[in-house]
Amino acid sequence: MTAVTDQDNGNSGNGNGSGNGGGSGKAAGDTSGGGRDGRWDDGLIARRAAAAEADEAREDAPRAPAEDDADPQVEAYVPSGGPLPPRLDALRELVGLSRARLDRDTLAEAGRVLDEAAARQRLSSRHTVIAVAGATGSGKSTLFNALAGAPISDTGLRRPTTSQPIACSWTDGAAGLLDRLAVPGRLRRRPHPGPAASDEALQGLVLVDLPDHDSAATEHRDQVDRVLALVDAVIWVVDPEKYADAALHERYLRPLAGHAEVTFVVLNQTDRLPGEAADLVLDDLRRLLDEDGIALGEHGEPGATVMSLSALTGDGVPELREMVGRFVQDRTAATRRLWADVDAAAARLRPVYVADGRPGLGERAREEFTDRLAEAVGAAAAGQAAEREWRRNAGRACGTPWLRLWRWYENRGLPGSLDRMGQALTPPEEELTARQRVEQAVRIVADDAADGLPGPWAQAVREAAFNGAKGLPEALDELAVKAGAPGTSKRGGGTEAGQGATAGVPLVAPVGGRPAKPPRPKWWPAAVLAQVSMTLLQIFGGLWLVGQIIGVLEPGLVTPALIMLAGVVGGPLVEWSCAAAIRGPARRYGQDAERRLREAAAGCGRARVLDPVAAELVRYREVRERYVTVTEFSTTGR
Repeated sequence: MTAVTDQDNGNSGNGNGSGNGGGSGKAAGDTSGGGRDGRWDDGLIARRAAAAEADEAREDAPRAPAEDDADPQVEAYVPSGGPLPPRLDALRELVGLSRARLDRDTLAEAGRVLDEAAARQRLSSRHTVIAVAGATGSGKSTLFNALAGAPISDTGLRRPTTSQPIACSWTDGAAGLLDRLAVPGRLRRRPHPGPAASDEALQGLVLVDLPDHDSAATEHRDQVDRVLALVDAVIWVVDPEKYADAALHERYLRPLAGHAEVTFVVLNQTDRLPGEAADLVLDDLRRLLDEDGIALGEHGEPGATVMSLSALTGDGVPELREMVGRFVQDRTAATRRLWADVDAAAARLRPVYVADGRPGLGERAREEFTDRLAEAVGAAAAGQAAEREWRRNAGRACGTPWLRLWRWYENRGLPGSLDRMGQALTPPEEELTARQRVEQAVRIVADDAADGLPGPWAQAVREAAFNGAKGLPEALDELAVKAGAPGTSKRGGGTEAGQGATAGVPLVAPVGGRPAKPPRPKWWPAAVLAQVSMTLLQIFGGLWLVGQIIGVLEPGLVTPALIMLAGVVGGPLVEWSCAAAIRGPARRYGQDAERRLREAAAGCGRARVLDPVAAELVRYREVRERYVTVTEFSTTGR
């Protein structure tokens, strides 16, 4: 038996012997021909016997319009109203949003799926392309011929027998699909007129016989891999000897486990198995497929179709033809194939989109970052310095003149004076410098934000933090001066705060310039007047006693002694009362200075570090939502 030549790729045969686009024609003296007149030939023998005559006939004879050209009957792919279009759109958006963060190789498979989906949707939805694949000697070409009802594909003992894909189309309009598969025109066929060709269930079927997937020829394996990525479904033909071949399971079945709904696995050559051996081998095949992760479509559940037959004797072939017919008439194979492709692409992208836990910047991480910046800029030390400055001013205004004189004597520029004791509590060489503190704070907050993120997004978060941290120490120094922190002043081209920070000295005291004086409460003049009064009483009582001693005044020690004692006791009492009264305001003034410097540091850190990090996290959440849209309807659970 031979087959009618393909009508999808060239002219039908005529009286002049013109063949199709692949060169199939009518040999001299041969009554067979290809075309609509019902005559048929095997194509291959005719071409080999009269190739020269066919070429001459094509040049001399006028070209008849091809069937596809005359009436292509191509129906554009109409996607279903289901969730596939939104998934494809989400995948497209996902790829677009990720190009700046992920390398090209990571997105290559998703891009390929989108390209192939767009290409398939431009072609006929009336046709279902099914490939017949198998190992050397599995009998796939024999099964291909049995389904077509004619010996279209060569079979024999020579290996490999099939070297290029051969297609058989039951209806017109599949030329675009075959062009996409790169099936040569001379290898496109139509089934032999008969029961197989007239089977209504097979109308729209495009069957493709592939080379052996384990062929010794590398180009044959490459063609198998290329076509398998483009067809709507696959019939895997295995034999009792190679059904457990690792090359088949590890290279094809296991990676394509998510494509179970568009997969047929056929155990061929059961005529070689005695008794119940065929059932035992079939059960073992199902076990291996289950280990591969392929869902089996048993008991009405969706999954791969597994059955046994003998293509040589025809046993089981009608059942397979019936299953294929129902599969073709359902007209959802292309959609299910694209669905499975999206599932596979999403599963491959999972490591770069799915985070462990709930990454992000919590309030605690933000507060700790602010605390570290405040420590780096010396906010607490600045508050303490402000409080001491307030107390010092109060002591100068309200203290006894004799105590102030003594303090002035002790503090007259000596390096170890009491006023400088709080400015170097820890030697500079034992303290981290302000720049190191800032870098440490940035590194910790970046690690907290990136914790649990996939690698590329974690790297993007860290880069955003480190790029924003450039110049942060200098900016903190400037803000410390603008915030009015005591002990900060400009000198020359920089700030004393900046010079102190980079040197490891807390930003609490000026190296040069005049610090801002803290405000005085309203009751200070009264306290000063009271202290002056106590001083005058001391002076008055003392002069009175001196006058009595030298005889200028009348003797009477009690009154001047009491007056002098009142001044002596009243002065420290006024000073102590003022010190107690200023304790609260001084503390509040120091806290206010610390708060201003802390807020300035927090604002600078937020603008330079936290906001860029938050922007990267928002970008990740956006692509994560697109990824969820891609995977939320996944039937593979991945």
